[in-house]
Amino acid sequence: MRIVFMGTPDFAVSTLAEIVGSGHEVVAAYTRAPAASGRRGLELVPSPVHRAAEKLGVPVLTPSTLRTEEAAETFAAHEADVAVVVAYGRILPQMILDAPKLGCLNLHASLLPRWRGAAPIQRAIMAGDAESGVAVMKMEAGLDTGPVGLVERVAIGADMTAGELHDRLMIVGADLMGRALAALERGALNFTPQPEAGVTYAAKIDKGETRIDWSKPAKQVHDHIRGLSPFPGAWFEFDGVRVKVLRSTLVAGAGRPGEVIDDQLTIACADGAVRLTEVQKAGSKAMGAADFLRGNELTRGTVLA
Repeated sequence: MRIVFMGTPDFAVSTLAEIVGSGHEVVAAYTRAPAASGRRGLELVPSPVHRAAEKLGVPVLTPSTLRTEEAAETFAAHEADVAVVVAYGRILPQMILDAPKLGCLNLHASLLPRWRGAAPIQRAIMAGDAESGVAVMKMEAGLDTGPVGLVERVAIGADMTAGELHDRLMIVGADLMGRALAALERGALNFTPQPEAGVTYAAKIDKGETRIDWSKPAKQVHDHIRGLSPFPGAWFEFDGVRVKVLRSTLVAGAGRPGEVIDDQLTIACADGAVRLTEVQKAGSKAMGAADFLRGNELTRGTVLA
């Protein structure tokens, strides 16, 4: 099939590679324009999809908007059978959705209708969900509201971080989209409307919600930590320095919320305790709890704010 691919981050690269490897003709890759980076912001860095598409010999387009007649004409000129959208980062207007003969398929990292929106991986873990997954959805004008063709479920381990779930769903999702396209090509991809019950929204992570609140139950604190790991990272402050927590685990223990209750970096919460197993002090590399404690006097009885 003739396919237009639309995506931006690392999460989308595996799906692009799967499509090309399956023998489909990817006539164009739409992605975010190169963004300023470097110490002075003088270096323009292309997106992961941009770099991958160039290596695969796929023409790259980086329009600033898709809401003009010119953009619509350019898109329609690809004469695509289908568009595949994976974390593109832009809302597609109706004239783009209508252009491919078989519509636009989106790979979404959740079990729709749960966790529609921008941050489904982080929100699933932060909410303590036992499973997540990926869904292939036929796109329509609403936010992640389209009918679903295929779903693959993935268990969320007790200590699994958002980064680990991201990497797992990235691989599972690429395979799922490959199967969806094969079914679509032979006319066997059937779509089911999403149920109205069970809809939740995965709002973009706000920096204001990243500080750890030790006054919450230990399970909530643990889920908060792993749901924000490795980025943007849940954190606490010690000696005026921000310390990001990358890994933790639930343990038995009690004390005042925020109190260090042993010499293994175990912190009491409102109900139970969490042991911090990997942390990163601002300006330093990530390290295990033992290494961190050797250089920081976070002794038993210390209470973290």
